[in-house]
Amino acid sequence: MSTKRLIVATGNAGKLREIKAILTDYEVLGAKEAGFISDPEENGSTFRENAAIKAHALYELAHCAVLADDSGLCVDALDGAPGIYSARFAGDHPTDSENTQKLLQVMKDIPEEERTARFKSAVCFISENGEEIYGEGSCEGRILFAPEGDGGFGYDPVFYSLDFNKSFGLLTADEKNAISHRKRALEDLRKKL
Repeated sequence: MSTKRLIVATGNAGKLREIKAILTDYEVLGAKEAGFISDPEENGSTFRENAAIKAHALYELAHCAVLADDSGLCVDALDGAPGIYSARFAGDHPTDSENTQKLLQVMKDIPEEERTARFKSAVCFISENGEEIYGEGSCEGRILFAPEGDGGFGYDPVFYSLDFNKSFGLLTADEKNAISHRKRALEDLRKKL
């Protein structure tokens, strides 16, 4: 990839920071930063479908290379929930803390050996000429009984990473970016570009 402008369909500052840190060969701008307001209804049934919805909506406005990500936490004991509803698990526009507290409450009686989970990410890249390329990645772990650390965002403090044997909330940004589901999805995408 050459150094080009890439507009990312996200209003999540944490996600944008991660994408900028990973895609260093692009001038990465958030949609609002680039002057575009795009907030399509995410009515897909998978992370990939929702990433495509967001990417297409932004591409229609920007007419340049765009990237959209949809990601979330999938807990085995909850049949994959919160999944595509991770950002709104505790209702409309909840805080990270409200989502995390709801997850911990729902899982309070689930024993440690049944708390397996993974973060999943799907990214949709649309090139300047409209070519679509997808990448997917995941990161295995388990859900803790209480938050550990205050790093990252979202469910990070309650997600125990099997790669580092500690919570995402205790990882430095560089450590998380080295193994995260988003990093793996972007690497999968990069191989296809």
